[in-house]
Amino acid sequence: MERNKEAQYFSKDFEWEKLRDEIENDTSLRYHLESSPSSSVPIDSEAWQNFHSCHYSGKFFKERRYLLKEFPELLDCEENSKVLEIGCGNGSTVLPILRGKHSTIVYACDCSTEALDRAKEIIETADGVSAKHRFCPFVCDFSVNGFPNWLICNTCRRTSMKQLVDCETGFKDDKDTDLVVSTALKEAQCCVGGVNFVTLIFTLSAVPCEKMPPAIAECLAVLKPGGMLLFRDYGLYDMTMLRFLPNQRVGSREYMRSDGTRSYFFCLDTVRKLFVAAGFMELELDYCCINSVNRRNGKSMQRVWVHGKFQKPI
Repeated sequence: MERNKEAQYFSKDFEWEKLRDEIENDTSLRYHLESSPSSSVPIDSEAWQNFHSCHYSGKFFKERRYLLKEFPELLDCEENSKVLEIGCGNGSTVLPILRGKHSTIVYACDCSTEALDRAKEIIETADGVSAKHRFCPFVCDFSVNGFPNWLICNTCRRTSMKQLVDCETGFKDDKDTDLVVSTALKEAQCCVGGVNFVTLIFTLSAVPCEKMPPAIAECLAVLKPGGMLLFRDYGLYDMTMLRFLPNQRVGSREYMRSDGTRSYFFCLDTVRKLFVAAGFMELELDYCCINSVNRRNGKSMQRVWVHGKFQKPI
């Protein structure tokens, strides 16, 4: 109960509906609301390489200490649980997970080798963290290439998807299922057999809209049955969205920064539709609304993020 109170205190500084009304009635911000066809500008992994090269200093690193408060499942999980952190950047999400439970194994991917090098450096030198054999970084753009077979092989994928179909349809062929599971167990030595958790923290917003559905399907495939996806990303009418200029729009709620990186701003309905369509069950979904004060000028900034928890059916 105390954790719930604390979480609510930090996530409900203001009501999102009130902010929405203010924005939609402000004529100077009307261009954010206009319909806009999606742009064909492709995702550029090199842009993220350059981004992390420019922000390689330690000052850019901010450990996400709130993570275990918002997602206590990462602490309450069974021993030797496996976590896949997608778009790990410089390790700001990985580090609190490794600190939180000393038996958890974290597989961390990013499309930027610069980011992975920085993450390894930060985690290897962090106080009180034994990351040997528990931190496994690898290069991967999950929206383009999918996850490697050593993480979950094709047989394990098929077994998992068959269980999902059986769950949704109520149909189960015991002999067929036993055969598929038996085969999967024999081949499981070639992969880790999937993960217990996927963390998708400020990553999906960087993926072009048309690539989001297959990217989320990859997340479902790599999870073990009953596994959870923990989601946090930019919400509609976040302060960052309102700072973009009209010529930076590349689609509805989608913007391109001057450095070539992009960002999408989610509403709850969009997130719900994306994950449910992929086969996930919704456990939690809400806006996180926080008043953040700029220490330099004392101005208050209204930040909006989407918080979600989704589960792969058992």
